[in-house]
Amino acid sequence: MRFSPHGLSSRPLLCLPPLTRLVALVALACAQMAAQAQQEAPAVPSPDIEPARLTASPKLQESLSPAQRNQAPTFLLGERISGRPDLETVVEGQAELRKPGTVIKADRMEYDAATDRAKASGNVRINRGGNVFEGPLLELQVETFEGFFIEPRYQFLQGDAHGDASRADFVDASTTVVHNATYTTCRRKPGPSWMPDWVLKAANIEFDSSEDVGIAHGGYLSFKDVPILPVPAISFPLSDKRKSGVLPPTIGADSVNGTQLSVPYYWNIAPNRDATITPTLMTARGVDLGGEFRYLEPTYSGVLRANYMPSDKLRSADRWGASINQTGTVDTGWPEVGQVSYLLNINRVSDDNYWRDFTSSANGTLTQRLLQSNGSVSWSQGPYSLSASVLKWQTLQDPTAPIVPPYDRVPQLVATYSQTNDHGFDWSLQGDFTQFEADRTLTLQPNAQRVYGLAQVSYPWLGSAGFVVPKLQLHTAAYQFDAMLANGTRSADSTVPTFSLDAGLVFERDTSYWGQSMVQTLEPRLFYVRTPYRNQSLLPNYDTGANDFNFATIFTENAYGGHDKISDNNLLTFGLTTRFLDAGTGAQLARFGIAQRFRFEDQLVTLTPTAEPARAGFSDVLLGAGVNVSERWALDSTVQYNPRTDKSVRSTIGARYSPSSYRVLNAAYRFQRDVSEQVDVSWQWPLNDLWGDRGQDLGAGRGQGEGRYYAVGRMNYSMNERRLVDTILGVEYDAGCWLARVVVGRVQTSTSSATDSIKFELEFVGFTRLGVSPLQSLKSNISRYQNLRDVGGSNSRFSNYD
Repeated sequence: MRFSPHGLSSRPLLCLPPLTRLVALVALACAQMAAQAQQEAPAVPSPDIEPARLTASPKLQESLSPAQRNQAPTFLLGERISGRPDLETVVEGQAELRKPGTVIKADRMEYDAATDRAKASGNVRINRGGNVFEGPLLELQVETFEGFFIEPRYQFLQGDAHGDASRADFVDASTTVVHNATYTTCRRKPGPSWMPDWVLKAANIEFDSSEDVGIAHGGYLSFKDVPILPVPAISFPLSDKRKSGVLPPTIGADSVNGTQLSVPYYWNIAPNRDATITPTLMTARGVDLGGEFRYLEPTYSGVLRANYMPSDKLRSADRWGASINQTGTVDTGWPEVGQVSYLLNINRVSDDNYWRDFTSSANGTLTQRLLQSNGSVSWSQGPYSLSASVLKWQTLQDPTAPIVPPYDRVPQLVATYSQTNDHGFDWSLQGDFTQFEADRTLTLQPNAQRVYGLAQVSYPWLGSAGFVVPKLQLHTAAYQFDAMLANGTRSADSTVPTFSLDAGLVFERDTSYWGQSMVQTLEPRLFYVRTPYRNQSLLPNYDTGANDFNFATIFTENAYGGHDKISDNNLLTFGLTTRFLDAGTGAQLARFGIAQRFRFEDQLVTLTPTAEPARAGFSDVLLGAGVNVSERWALDSTVQYNPRTDKSVRSTIGARYSPSSYRVLNAAYRFQRDVSEQVDVSWQWPLNDLWGDRGQDLGAGRGQGEGRYYAVGRMNYSMNERRLVDTILGVEYDAGCWLARVVVGRVQTSTSSATDSIKFELEFVGFTRLGVSPLQSLKSNISRYQNLRDVGGSNSRFSNYD
């Protein structure tokens, strides 16, 4: 009960039932004690005492069950209370009615207990679950929440949306219809002349809190007090909850499609299934119909995507693309066998030019020139594992840059048995049967069936100060061909043994730099490999390629990846790494490394007869460094240096500077002698910083005050060709309740052609978007790019508590 400063007459208390009188007396005593404590408290709080903060607690329930609501009492509070017990009550002067989840405040209130109906007038304020309505007059059936509000102003908990109307009808506990209404998420500023930057004005708006959706009829959207979009009927989200309906249209333009307009429709089929259907009009080409279906079941999940464009004007043909990706498990019904896992991944397009004509496709895998389709079934239990798979390729050929298609595997069967720490030994056996097939008109090798086996055993000694791992391997392969080889045979085989010894030590010492305590390690490592030469010159190459020369592959037994070629080796690799670790957290602050091979004999096995073999002697030197002394700065570099020519063969240097949110600058230099030399720079940075305005970014909320501009972009420059290869440049503007993005881009699709595009998006936060979103392009091109309005969690009703 609230009390006036002049005390409370005893007469209103006598009008209440005995139990209510007791509650009122207790409340009176507590209020008097609180008032006395407030008078005795110091006028200014101590600066050493932090203000109370609202924190989450399991005792604060976001929603109450119907049983809890029915059992909970109704409280009436005010300066003057009159009426008949358990019938009608009139409260005047700071009147207040409280029920679980609902608070009504007004200058005057009438409450009929028999009908559970409340009438409130004068500065009425109702708070239900954090959603607030204010106005001059309210009539409400409290329990069922049916009634009306005259000239209300409303503020919603989720999204900070608000507006006003001539009347609000409370249909039930979850549905409210407002008439002659407005809706915006722009935070109100002081002053009678304030107008939101954007506002939806409608004949009526229905708010459904159970579905978290709003539906407006007979309205229009105004931006900067200018009507920009009529909306005869539109539904929009009140939270991040999924809902069916038409998504914001996207409009864009590029040099291939012309002007394009997409109007997606989202279908929330079930909590675990949804679909998006996207018709797209391209003025230079026609209409493209795209769709995506996602599903998540207890034992399987997947995504289906497809698009179809009839009579594409660009190629005078029907165009299509389709993909499906599904993974799952199947219970065999035998406990001793367990489950079988499977994978299905299919990607197919209509023609060779699809990858260059659909660069903005939502399915990025279909914009590549090598499309992989595969299916597999696998099983494992203990040391045993089995798998069967089929893999087929679709190669999209370009006459100016043809590709030799890889071989299909129809099928591939693999069986493995492995044991670890078996009396100190780690050992395994693997068998592989693969049938390789390809179009003989496009390849130089016959199709074949290959049986491959690998047996290996090692005895690792592992300790905190180092490790020693000797290992023996035996590789064997046998082939059957569908045509004769150069020596006139239709079969071939090869057996190659390998011995390796890997050893390393770890030294540590405490140190400090720049006043920071650190632990420095020194980690020398030796790796010896001996593989005798076996003539493999007649063996075709179906799945083998040369390993890249880097810190990961320099300590491996085979110079090639795959099973067709096993390189002969008699070499010793030595490396040295030192790390600087934070003494308190163990986080790596810096790493420096060097590695080099010494080959005692020439390597004779090559991938092709014309390939240059590795010569005896020292190899190129690998130098690497990574520095993360500060969260702001990061540096990573690798250099491949040839001591014989005293020149670097390859160099990669990358740096990142990110002092705070929405501020990142990435720079990279990539060099490969006689092949390419590129400089790559990307960024996201507030332009306001350039003129000294380093105010708070608005990304965390709606914000107030002036907006902020952000420069975004990436420039990849080829120093060999003296031109930009891939470029995007753009500006983002964050005004708090709306955002704007403009991004222009150029993507190189071949050595002589490129696609130019421009994407513009206007986002009305918490309502809708207009234009073509460049977010996916920004995220894929700018490392650590941050969306100015990332999706956050739901607000608690206790954050707006009366």
